[in-house]
Amino acid sequence: MSTIVLQAEARNDIGKGASRRLRRLENKIPAVVYGGGKKSQSIHLQHNKVVKALESESIYSTMLDLHVDGRVEHVILKAIQRHPYKPIIMHMDLLRVSAKDTLVKNIPIHFLNEDTAKGVKAGGIISHTMTQVEVRCQVKNLPEFIEVDLADVGLNEVIHLSDLKLPKGVQLSVDIKDGSHNLSVVSIHTPKGGAVEEETTSTPTPAASEAADEAEGSAEAP
Repeated sequence: MSTIVLQAEARNDIGKGASRRLRRLENKIPAVVYGGGKKSQSIHLQHNKVVKALESESIYSTMLDLHVDGRVEHVILKAIQRHPYKPIIMHMDLLRVSAKDTLVKNIPIHFLNEDTAKGVKAGGIISHTMTQVEVRCQVKNLPEFIEVDLADVGLNEVIHLSDLKLPKGVQLSVDIKDGSHNLSVVSIHTPKGGAVEEETTSTPTPAASEAADEAEGSAEAP
């Protein structure tokens, strides 16, 4: 997996008015980088380049290289603020990290073989309880995603947190030994109301009805 690089520039003009000008006139995103025992720094990034970088799912769960005025810092994307209805990124928070730092972070779940799962073939439907899972690990061990293979999951079976196969050096942020924390991740269950049964009562055709009427009439004749 290649490292994602973000290019940024330091900014001294801060405040709401300055941020609005950046977004409106210069197509830039105001951001802040903080942590790592250093002072926080206000920066800005090119909007179109960030949008392109966000096409990679891994940007949300891996360490990034942030280039600021010729210096390189290792960061993770801590928060991103989007416009409520326009395709505009309003602000970003970036946290300085080192490879040995231990973090708690949400990692996306990739579900495999959904269409060919045993339970689906038997007429069941899949219900996703989670689409991401919170893990604890060193930054260097952050996985891009967690895979869950549904191929052998049968009808009315459930995969819980304890069933996940985590990469080396990665653990869940919750103690699943406590049964209340061993939550459902995905299940395959029978559709509500069960399978549709074929109607056993046949509707007589007009010809059959006429024949029945004639037979009934013959029986009633003197």
